[in-house]
Amino acid sequence: MPDRTTTARPPQSPYRSALAALSGTSIEWYDFYAFATAAAIVFNDVFFPADMPTALKTISSFATFAVGFLLRPLGGIVFGHIGDRVGRKKTLVITLLMMGIASFAIGLLPTYEQVGVISPILLIVLRLIQGVAIGGEWGGAVLIAVESAPKGRATFFGSFAQLGSSVGALLSTGMFSLMSLFGEAAFDSWGWRVPFLASAVLVVIGLVVRAKLEDSPVMEGIRADRHKAGERGAARLPVVEVLREDWKTVLVGVFALATATGGYYVMTSYLLSYGTGDQHLSESMLLNGLTLAAFLELLVTPFLSLLGDKVGAHRVVVGGLAGVVLLSIPQFMAMGTGNVLLIYLAMLAMRFMMSALYGPMAAILADGFAPHVRYTGISLTYQICNLVFAGFAPVTAVWLSSLAGGAYWPPAVALMAVSLIGIWSTLRLRTYRAHRVAGQDSDTQTPAPAQVPAAT
Repeated sequence: MPDRTTTARPPQSPYRSALAALSGTSIEWYDFYAFATAAAIVFNDVFFPADMPTALKTISSFATFAVGFLLRPLGGIVFGHIGDRVGRKKTLVITLLMMGIASFAIGLLPTYEQVGVISPILLIVLRLIQGVAIGGEWGGAVLIAVESAPKGRATFFGSFAQLGSSVGALLSTGMFSLMSLFGEAAFDSWGWRVPFLASAVLVVIGLVVRAKLEDSPVMEGIRADRHKAGERGAARLPVVEVLREDWKTVLVGVFALATATGGYYVMTSYLLSYGTGDQHLSESMLLNGLTLAAFLELLVTPFLSLLGDKVGAHRVVVGGLAGVVLLSIPQFMAMGTGNVLLIYLAMLAMRFMMSALYGPMAAILADGFAPHVRYTGISLTYQICNLVFAGFAPVTAVWLSSLAGGAYWPPAVALMAVSLIGIWSTLRLRTYRAHRVAGQDSDTQTPAPAQVPAAT
């Protein structure tokens, strides 16, 4: 099926679309990383029995983090369906509200000491709501930015949606670092709640920005084409078409994203737990290091993505994955030295590589699916990857380390292996995209130009 890009109106400013994508994903990721940080340092004591073994409490705490990923593919399918058939904008308002309400409610939850087992049950329910919300958020935000980008700039503008990850992480770790200044007793009592309650303010700001947003010009073009053809829907069941026509793209996309998602949580949540628990490093020192790393990611991601528009997004991603392979073991070795400067340098170097493989991926994935099923395609790929690799990454890292008596090398080697597979998968994505475009062009006398410039 050819790309359909006819628009009924001039497209809105690509910067306005990028800002709308950034504002929403920043808030969504702020809420998500707040949960990840709290799961690493405080949820084990707040929501589980005091007499539970420490290792079991840590695993249980990370398990509450992991369950949020269980429903992310469902969120991607449901909101992808709405986004492909109705429009990108509507989904972005719904997902933002869902995420904000769930996060605010987490800040109000009673502790295990107060209500017993009801406390972790409520935490899990709210975490599942977060999972559904973010499952539908990412795809819509990416497409609003990528599909509004001028020709040859899709990787750069698509990175604004990706920047939400670093902005959210920066805000989250910054808030937790601020709360830790009140002392351990105050933090464990009420300080950890403040980052979740503060998300309400951010949600209001995000809703104001998105209320003024127009839908993607590609979506307008699809509507216009359907109107001319007398159709009522882009695809009756976009998920069925994606799995039938593009299952290879989904599969290799999952592995191409594995390090950007699962590896990220190994280098944040698990690293934080490993540093404080196994190496007995200062909690505030590590939080400050993660804050610096998030700030670096915020600065370099747009430039690395702009480089992707110049030399090819796939090349930038492959370079980032190669860097992760080289830095995986040194990252943990630096933690063992206890030297703050070495630890911070290792964190910054690893985050630079993560930025190179995460920022350009939005345009690469969007370019891999036909416009009328694109929301579903990229959401399904991204959320399956998160379910398989990201959600259980901290738990798996703890388990692998425990098998080796607390050693760091099993999680590091696993990260290296996943990154090597990611290099091959990223290159295959380029091949599958070329085959899809060639097949579409052969079906028409005059090939239709692609709205999303090839992320080669």
